[in-house]
Amino acid sequence: MTLSDQLTALIKETSLEVSTEQVSLLIQYVELLNKWNKAYNLTSVRDPKDMVIKHIMDSLMVGPLLKGQSFIDVGTGPGLPGIPLAILYPDRNFVLLDSLGKRITFLRQVVYQLKLKNVTPVKSRVEQYIPEEPFDGVLSRAFSSLIDMVTWCEHLVSVDRGKFLALKGIYPSDEIAALPSNISMVNSHVIVVPQLSGERHLIELVKS
Repeated sequence: MTLSDQLTALIKETSLEVSTEQVSLLIQYVELLNKWNKAYNLTSVRDPKDMVIKHIMDSLMVGPLLKGQSFIDVGTGPGLPGIPLAILYPDRNFVLLDSLGKRITFLRQVVYQLKLKNVTPVKSRVEQYIPEEPFDGVLSRAFSSLIDMVTWCEHLVSVDRGKFLALKGIYPSDEIAALPSNISMVNSHVIVVPQLSGERHLIELVKS
């Protein structure tokens, strides 16, 4: 089975609407990630078939829960979940933030080769990055705890709109209990990723 066939079959197990062209772009991204990974060590996932499940599908399943037009993926690494989501939603804008130069070099190549007009890779530490406008959503699967995420990213969203969207494994009840008083959880979603074992959650937080 080709990677394209694998991804198409997995998408059919969901309610996602993904065009043939988008499937092609997602597979080109996997192929670039696999190629660059050998030299740059961008992900511990080595098998492209595993990348399709653990990286592409895991990212795409967050898509239907996003509200807004502008998002920043903090600690994006090789572009996860930002690149798959940008391919899925070409009319939304994504800033991909990472402090490691080799990851940003890779992401610039991805943007160039896939002709992604809605992606801006930025090399910066999160506390030093000041956006022109607050984002509708801060996405991340990089932070070890929710309190780290809201502390480091508080300046990226506005009070009246804008959410912290944390991709987590098991439900982080201890982390939620430890959140500061100006941060509240507005929603938690169980994410079901076809053929991925283990729990996945998306935690939505807002600041008041």
